[in-house]
Amino acid sequence: MNRFTRRRRLLANEDQDPMSVIGNLFDVAMVFSVALMIALVSYLDVAEMLFADSFTMVKNPGTEQMEIVSRKDGKLVRYKATRSDESSAAGKGERVGTAYKLESGEIIYVPE
Repeated sequence: MNRFTRRRRLLANEDQDPMSVIGNLFDVAMVFSVALMIALVSYLDVAEMLFADSFTMVKNPGTEQMEIVSRKDGKLVRYKATRSDESSAAGKGERVGTAYKLESGEIIYVPE
């Protein structure tokens, strides 16, 4: 066999469909998107929220839209922060302790 007939035979075995390339590109895009999602889940520690039995998360800390989201025993509970003025409090009560905020942002409660 000479060189030209081998080349012609190789060309005849290739796909004649130009859309087959797009199928391969779709596969590559799907693999890339799955890898990106896995990287984001591991970077943001979302897996801990999805698979842990209980967790607590604070959204928008220190703002008026602050919200505390917690899950315990499969129940998701949301607490919205409200501004409480002394005039809105009613009833009798007593002081039970003091809370201190450290420079690191940690809050320590000291009971009386």
